[in-house]
This record gives sequence, structure tokens and C-alpha cells, in this order.
Amino acid sequence: MHHIAVIGAGITGVTSAYALAKQGYSVTVIDRLRYCAMETSYANGGQLSACNAEVWNSTSTILKGMRWMLRRDAPLLVNPSPNWHKYSWMAEFVRHVGNYRENTLRTTRLAIESRKHLFKMAEDEGIAFDLERRGILHVFHDKKSFEAGRRVNALLREGGLERHEVTPDEARDIEPTLTTECYGGFYTPSDATGDIHKFTRGLAQACERRGVQFLMDTEVDGIASVGQVHRLSITRAAGPMERLDADAVIVCAGTASRRFASMLGDRLNIYPVKGYSITVELEDEQSVAGAPWVSLLDEEAKIVTSRLGRDRFRVAGTAEFNGYNKDIRADRIQPLTNWVRRHFSQVDTSRVIPWAGLRPMMPDMMPRVMAGRRPGVFYNTGHGHLGWTLSAITAQMLVDEIARGAAPARVAVPA
Repeated sequence: MHHIAVIGAGITGVTSAYALAKQGYSVTVIDRLRYCAMETSYANGGQLSACNAEVWNSTSTILKGMRWMLRRDAPLLVNPSPNWHKYSWMAEFVRHVGNYRENTLRTTRLAIESRKHLFKMAEDEGIAFDLERRGILHVFHDKKSFEAGRRVNALLREGGLERHEVTPDEARDIEPTLTTECYGGFYTPSDATGDIHKFTRGLAQACERRGVQFLMDTEVDGIASVGQVHRLSITRAAGPMERLDADAVIVCAGTASRRFASMLGDRLNIYPVKGYSITVELEDEQSVAGAPWVSLLDEEAKIVTSRLGRDRFRVAGTAEFNGYNKDIRADRIQPLTNWVRRHFSQVDTSRVIPWAGLRPMMPDMMPRVMAGRRPGVFYNTGHGHLGWTLSAITAQMLVDEIARGAAPARVAVPA
């Protein structure tokens, strides 16, 4: 196996290409957009967050979702219109409630390991991406949610994560700009934040230095197997259909991975779960001083924050089940802006850049690093809300699986 085609130039596609190139493979990355990291890897919450490794398959999440269904500004919103994919996905999601503990532990261990690989990539290649290694502070506003957070914290610590309780006073010492009251919190000093778009673009440049070819503005219209070769029918912008032959194909196409899996005879039940973010431009000294540097996770609002250099403050959250719809809704953006005004009143929100992206989510909340039915077909996709956090380790696991020539039915955890 010499030439490998990677479909998708987001964070998982580019980390996969980089790991493969380091092993001496000839790699071609294909993406329908003009530049790398322009969709889900463009403006996410910015957290490299092992502390957010809890999977969503729990009874409490289901009950909250039912209560929130009639609130347009709810953290979790479901479009109730009939759709077979959506409701069959949800039924499968419920069936995995029994795997909550096992999958949370597995995700925690993956996230801890992934950080090491990502930091090494950045160091080896000199990638500047507004990295802040100040930890993540998870704040709670009432006793009931804090007690529930304690149970989750015990599970994350069992998975090997350094994370401890903090009082309201200790929370304000960790992040002095946090002036609103909270009941308590948990602090993970080893977690970090950064700009996923800058990192992915920087790593793509490192890939090119290692000989990786990028075919951008290029659609993959079909994939056929001819003997041991995979023949991709591709169409470049304003050009005729061409073909690209590869010894192996790796699907890293985010929410589009389900469509490519179908082409290849595989079932990959990814659903697009929309998330929103705003980037607040900090244009005066009062805003610069008033925005937090430590990353925050507000349990009640389900909102996360990241400080991206001196002049930008990223605020992200919400989960919306509304199909392949990337519209930026004002009623979903406004709660993010209101949250900034309420908790960080010194920050001027007159220049706010909104964004929406689709998380590629599997019903069990676990990424898929596996072989397909056809020889030479592999997947590294389905990372959900933790693509940025898990991408570096799943890229390495992909390389290991290709080297072994086989893959398990589901993602494995490093010992």
C-alpha cells in the first residue's frame, strides 16, 4: 500500500494525512472546498477538553432534552418534523445509555493521550495557533447540578484526568474576570484551548512540506474498486471529471462520511448536530482586560469559552438536531451574546462574528477508526463535539490499524 487518498481536509483529515506522511506513505487529500478547515473545523469552541469527555447517552440528558423541546433558546433543540434518519438515530442513541460509563472512561483516556500528540505536532512543526495552557474551569450555579457534576468528576478522575473541586472564591482566583456568583466548580489544569482553524491550516502546510498533495475545490463523485485499486471519480472546479487511483481510501469527511460510506458499502450512522459560536472582537482596552483568559464551561447554559490571543474571545454552545442545515439563526446566536453581556459586562459586544457548524455524531458518541468492508477502505470520523480534542490520537490509531492491515469494529483505547 503506497498511495492513500484521504477524503476531507478538516481536522481529522489533515491530522490523518500528517500521520500517514510521517510513515512514508504517498498521500493525496481531497476536499470540495477551496481551503482546509472551512466547515466544522473553522470556528468551534476552541477547547482541547478531556474534561468534556462525558458522553451524552444518559437518562438526565434525555429528560433535559424533552423539557427543552418547546424553548427556542434552549441549549438542546430538536426540530420535531418527521425524519427517519433523525428518529432512528435517536432510538439508537437511547440504546447506548447502558454504555455511558464505559464510553465516558474510554473517551477520557483517548482525550488525555490525544493532547500529547497534538502538542508534539505543534512543537515539531512550529505551528502558532493561539494556544493557551491555562486549564478549563467548569462552573455550576446550583447545588443539584453541582452534585451531579461530582459524580461525573469521579468518573473522569477514574479515567486518569487530573480534575478537582473548587469553591466560588477559588474559581474567582483562577479566573479573576469571573465576577458573577456560582455555587462551585471543577478545574482541569491540564486542559487547553486554541484556534482549530489556525492549527489545521498550519498542519496542512507541514503536510505539504512532507509531500502531501491537496486537491481542493474538488468533488468526489464516485468510488469504484478495480482489482486492488480504488478509482475515485473527481471533478475539480470548472473542470471535467477526472479519475484518481489509490491503493487505499480513508474517509474523514465529517457529516458527509455517511454518504461516502454508503458508496463503499458500509453503514455509518452519523447525524449532523449543529453547534453555534460567536467570536467577540476585543477592540478596546476595557474589553481586552474584561475577557477571561482561562477557558470556561458553564454547566447551566452549556456554553464554553476560549481566549484566542489578545484580541478575540470565542463563545460556543448549543446542540441542534435539524438535519444538514447550516443556517445561522439569530435566535440561537443571541443567547451567546447575552451570556457574555451578563457575565462579562466590561466586554464590548458591538462586533460579534456568528458561525454555525455541523458536528458529525455517532449514536454512541464514539469516533469510528476502523476498516470498511472492502480491502483498503478505512474510516476516521464521527468525533462529534470532540473532534478537535480527539483528532491527534485517532490519526495515530488509524496509522496503526493500516499497518496491521485490520481494524476493530469500534475504536480501541490505548493501554
